[in-house]
Amino acid sequence: MDKWFTIEKIDNKTFSISEYRHWENVHSYLLLGKEKALLIDTGLGVSNIKNEIDEITTLPIIVATTHVHWDHIGGHKYFDNIAVHKLEKDWLIKFPLPLAVVKDNLLKESCDFPKDFNIDKYEIYSKKPAIILNDNDVIDLGNRKIKAIHTPGHSPGHLCFYDIENKYLFTGDLIYCGKLDAYYPTTNPIDFKNSIGKIRKLDINKVLPAHYKLSINTNIVDKIWDAFVNLEREGNLKHGNGIYEYDNFSIYI
Repeated sequence: MDKWFTIEKIDNKTFSISEYRHWENVHSYLLLGKEKALLIDTGLGVSNIKNEIDEITTLPIIVATTHVHWDHIGGHKYFDNIAVHKLEKDWLIKFPLPLAVVKDNLLKESCDFPKDFNIDKYEIYSKKPAIILNDNDVIDLGNRKIKAIHTPGHSPGHLCFYDIENKYLFTGDLIYCGKLDAYYPTTNPIDFKNSIGKIRKLDINKVLPAHYKLSINTNIVDKIWDAFVNLEREGNLKHGNGIYEYDNFSIYI
């Protein structure tokens, strides 16, 4: 197995595939059903994530995209059955940032890249998606159903994925221990807050984020909600106000 990735078992049918050697500590997730498997995001594209998947399962793979940012679609090129929210389908066809900007972000901090990685050959995924997702669509893997929940704010078509039986919530860039970004033009701080309010209504056993610390307490959802509510109450929930620091996270607006 490629040492670039770290595979961790959440349970016998759920695996995290993490890129801890990069400064973003990106997590993708593999969910096994009886008939199909769901891969939530594909990470940076620095190394071949499909090789890791093939070591775990031979089930047909659906790739579910939390959102179309460069650090979540890097490995999409290794798969055919790509799902994305309707508001970001055009971003998959033509990524909104220049390749040079993406490369600069990828190399922003010193990383322990694989020896065979060549930044000059790095490309951004570009292809029409096979599946368009809407709010509350359910992906049936066979004895395992995953609900897509539209949670805009970090991006217009951001999705969280809810494992209905296990009550796992895969939060993408909506919830994690780190700097929550709602400051650049395609973000919306008010939508971000409302999306957190939306997922607070779910019965959640595990929060599984797309970055940084993998094991986090579910109470972080309420803590981030309270922070956003207070920022809005104080009139600060708008672009350009900077970074607000809290115990296990920060909010950049």
